[in-house]
Amino acid sequence: MAFECQEPSGSSDNSEEFVEILPKDQKVELEEQLVPENPWESNWSNSVGEIEISKSEPGDIPKKASSDLSNPRSCKSEVLLTINPTIADLPPALLSDILNYLGPKELGIVSCVSTSLQRLVSKHRAWKEFYNERWGLPATPPLPATAFPDENSWKDLFVNRELRSKTFMGKYSVDLLHGHSEAIRAVFILASAKLVFTAGYDRTVRMWDMEDGLITSSRSLGCTIRAVSADTKLLVAGGTDGFIHCWRAVEGSQHLFDLRDQNELRLWEHGGPITSLALDIARIYSGSWDMTVRVWDRSSLKCAKVLRHSDWVWALSPHDMTVASAAGSDIYVWDTSSWSLMTVIENAHNGNAYSLARSRTGDFLFTGGEDGKIHMFEVFHYVPGEYLQVATWFPHSGPVYSLAFEFPWLVSASGDGKLALIDVRRLMRSDRQRLWTRRQILKARKNLDRVEPPQRMLHGFTTDLFSVGIGADRIVSGGEEGVGKVWNFTRALELEGRARALRGIRLENRMRRRKHPVEMCGKGDQKANQCLIATNNPVNGNRRGMSVKVKG
Repeated sequence: MAFECQEPSGSSDNSEEFVEILPKDQKVELEEQLVPENPWESNWSNSVGEIEISKSEPGDIPKKASSDLSNPRSCKSEVLLTINPTIADLPPALLSDILNYLGPKELGIVSCVSTSLQRLVSKHRAWKEFYNERWGLPATPPLPATAFPDENSWKDLFVNRELRSKTFMGKYSVDLLHGHSEAIRAVFILASAKLVFTAGYDRTVRMWDMEDGLITSSRSLGCTIRAVSADTKLLVAGGTDGFIHCWRAVEGSQHLFDLRDQNELRLWEHGGPITSLALDIARIYSGSWDMTVRVWDRSSLKCAKVLRHSDWVWALSPHDMTVASAAGSDIYVWDTSSWSLMTVIENAHNGNAYSLARSRTGDFLFTGGEDGKIHMFEVFHYVPGEYLQVATWFPHSGPVYSLAFEFPWLVSASGDGKLALIDVRRLMRSDRQRLWTRRQILKARKNLDRVEPPQRMLHGFTTDLFSVGIGADRIVSGGEEGVGKVWNFTRALELEGRARALRGIRLENRMRRRKHPVEMCGKGDQKANQCLIATNNPVNGNRRGMSVKVKG
């Protein structure tokens, strides 16, 4: 949304108003001013003394006059003195706290009010909070303060990322990753390092360069690999043998990891195949068919806690001081500070809940199951045990095996060989605008039968899709065919940039023609009038009528 900011107009001969409180024995004369009707009018003569208002140039002495205010209706030329302060008159510190309650769209509107507010809004710290709430810490830090202020760089990062997220509705190119001999069960995108990790039934973990699509390293583990996760310091993979295979990042390596034998570490305590893995700053989370989620300390690589479930664990997703897990048809949310069970969503799906994703703030859970449905839940951490089913989607005819979320897009991979892209921007609300009570939660639960259509479907596979990952401008999926498919939307970003540039040029030319019709059309009064009439008429207007007007 473009905001057109205009400077307030004013005349150069602005006069000043002088206000003087006079003794009660004098009268006030108000020249050519009007007093509006007001319920306080009957008390003006008692509560308000005699006021002198006159207009003069700087340095002049205001003229004194008197008038009786006991009958204000008879004074049609009088006006009530009012003071109209604006929000821009507040101290900057107080105004900054007020702006902190606004969202990105509202801040953009406020920046068009005045130049002073525009500078304050552009440098506001809220842009960093908006970015972190939606996408977390950026891969590349903001530019140093020597280039421009740090807050301005956060605003630029936010605007660029917001524009990039809209390109998933545009054009794309498809790249294929050939290298696996059997089905791909796990896909993970490490966007900050431009790496893609895949693994599956051929018992091999492969690391790909996202830009050129070539294998940079691979490692055979001797069992089916069902889960892969990584960050810039650690890579983990788990399979049917119950082992967690770990590789630490190699300092100075171009692709972070070297999947050779001497660099591998193995963790073993699970009594069944490992189905899901996740990392945070201090811990490793692993879920297994042994009906447990095990929490490992990253520094010592020892198991710190075991979270037991009543069924096979299919998926998990940690965030801050909580971790969500899907076991059987139920969804669990655990508190990692006290290791207590906070919330249980029973029978979330008809059948197993195969997949789980989470928003960056951790308040929203996305679940996909054997019934082909996708649910969106809001979990209220400040109300233990309470949750709200926000929306439901039914885009697939087969089980939903995998979910991935990158604000505002939720991507699902299904057994029907299709990918569904769902925009959840409208359903998510900022913490600044959300304050639920128990009564509101119970009232909102009455409207649970909400089925939303997906914004886009991606086809191309005729067999099962088992895993999907999403980055800033790419989607990677893997399935039964054993071929990884990369949906590249960078072309849509380039096309959008060109379209925006062309729209800007057209708008500039249109404004120039409206502002200077004589200069654009040529010299001469008759020719200028003809061009002026032509610009005011529609393109498919009546030429005969136009010629008549010109001749007249």
